[in-house]
Amino acid sequence: MATKALTRETFDEAVGGGDLVLIDFWASWCGPCRSFAPVYERVSERHPDALFAKVDTEAEPDLAGAFQISSIPTLMIVRDKVVLYSQPGALPEDALEDLITQARALDMDEVRREAETAPTS
Repeated sequence: MATKALTRETFDEAVGGGDLVLIDFWASWCGPCRSFAPVYERVSERHPDALFAKVDTEAEPDLAGAFQISSIPTLMIVRDKVVLYSQPGALPEDALEDLITQARALDMDEVRREAETAPTS
């Protein structure tokens, strides 16, 4: 499955409609972003049921700002409209596969219960 470019206009629909959504925040001038891109693309081919999306932080600064993206690449994983993971840094292929496995294995009802009872700062 090819990755899908997200914009401010398409973001909510894409993230809200998918069970498992991975988002790569990147920029064309970023060396680590360019190194991570083929890894991200290869892994996307093995998971056609997940949405692999990309946000160009240069073209979509409002989206990057909304998620407080300060370092790129940043990978975000969303499942059932809940952000499960958001960390900067290019990942090796096996680490990305492991994150996907962990995200799929979560009991989302339990995740929501924990989120509801977590103290807020």
